[in-house]
Amino acid sequence: QVQLVESGGGLVAPGASLRLSCALSARTLRFQVIGWFRQAPEKEREFVARISWDNGSTDYADSVKGRFTISKDDDKNTVSLQMDNLKSEDTAVYYCASGLKSLRSFRTTQPYSNWGQGTQVTVSA
Repeated sequence: QVQLVESGGGLVAPGASLRLSCALSARTLRFQVIGWFRQAPEKEREFVARISWDNGSTDYADSVKGRFTISKDDDKNTVSLQMDNLKSEDTAVYYCASGLKSLRSFRTTQPYSNWGQGTQVTVSA
């Protein structure tokens, strides 16, 4: 069982940056994949980025590639999402999630068994 707590959301103007953090609590994170998803009003929850805890490999949705960076801190057991050049379409509740590493695609919600409570990101002038 992995417990996740997100922080760092807020209201920013288009073009600004924001850094989200996900604090993780577990006996071991060694075989976990940590993902960020987002959900805008009346839309499906969508994949943003993910990182594998064991080797640090990453993957990004095309919509955020080149603007967002996912990273982990092994000492602090945190995963961060640095979001640069934010756009209005990035407005959503952002969730971090964890799942046991497998051959399944981690671009869908199904492999993730633990979720945080979410943090609101609003990009508006």
